[in-house]
Amino acid sequence: MSTDDQSRLMRANQANWDARTPVHLASRFYGLDGDPDPDRWFASFEWDDLGDLTGRDVLHLQCHLGTETLAFAQRGARATGLDFSEASVAAATDIAAKAGLDVDYVQANVYDAVEALGQRRFDVVYTGKGALCYLPDLPRWADTVAQLLRPGGLLYIVEFHPLLNSLGPKPTSGEGPELLLRHDYLGGGGPVHRDATFTYTDGPAVAGATDSYEWMHGMDEVINALTTAGLNIGRLRESDELPWPRWPRMARTETGWWRLPEPRIPLLYGLLASR
Repeated sequence: MSTDDQSRLMRANQANWDARTPVHLASRFYGLDGDPDPDRWFASFEWDDLGDLTGRDVLHLQCHLGTETLAFAQRGARATGLDFSEASVAAATDIAAKAGLDVDYVQANVYDAVEALGQRRFDVVYTGKGALCYLPDLPRWADTVAQLLRPGGLLYIVEFHPLLNSLGPKPTSGEGPELLLRHDYLGGGGPVHRDATFTYTDGPAVAGATDSYEWMHGMDEVINALTTAGLNIGRLRESDELPWPRWPRMARTETGWWRLPEPRIPLLYGLLASR
């Protein structure tokens, strides 16, 4: 796929996320009419891997409403969020102000982040939980991340496992409760077109732009993109829990997150790399 075609599909995604934003703001899923509770989006191992963030410059790529970005500011970081959706950035700025937290939000495509952020460098770049699937070119993304990090800086990806993405969101009509492989695990098959009239949250239909495009990325693609960009892999975790129940059969655990019944399979992974 040409760069022009990739840009066209990413513009369609940008319009879709602009249209999703008011639905997400009003949803019970995000619960923004009360305490946003940023910690609920994080597994305990994430804070173990990241360590003390006091006084550190942390960049959250593809931050959407900034519900996770707030947690970095709460821990004393100088937090910045970047997202391509103008509506999301405006909403995130308002959410942070209402929470009394100082977060700098910037609207830009992730591939333009170096220029959009004025060549700034960061101690930590964080991304994930449904972000990489919207990027068509992982080597280009990894090169961008490497430019955004200071020497010794950390990249932390906490992302849905490719196995989860290949299982699909829910059974189709006439099927039983079994989870079936519906999509590629490995990348390289081109974009998957989805109808995003309804998103992963509760609430009404999205008005307007409902075309969404996603790209599958296997673990090898992610790791090889990072190492080729000069980053060193420090740790890889696989988790069988999610912060919300993606499927009806999931049960709540003692952590407050959700797990499928046996057999245990990875649903989320955490990858720590350094420059």
